[in-house]
Amino acid sequence: MSKLTKEEILKLAFLARLKLSDDEVEKYQKELSSILEYVKHLDNVDVSGLEPTYQVSGLVNVSRKDQIIDYGVSNEELLKNVPVREGMYIKVRRMI
Repeated sequence: MSKLTKEEILKLAFLARLKLSDDEVEKYQKELSSILEYVKHLDNVDVSGLEPTYQVSGLVNVSRKDQIIDYGVSNEELLKNVPVREGMYIKVRRMI
């Protein structure tokens, strides 16, 4: 399936919302077919024994423990200045 047809290129263009001329269709047909041919070669590479590379920058994920901070203010105190509320929620106008 390394050689793409004109219809496949036009379908890809349609999905990408692109309008291509006939020259562009031929150009992309050749270019995308060569890319698929290269990927086909990569399928034959023996990668057994290799570790997966998840990222190459050497950065590590930095995370911290969640801490619950009690400011000594109840929900009721926080909501006492709200103009309109419904239960424990602030009621606002619909926003579109």
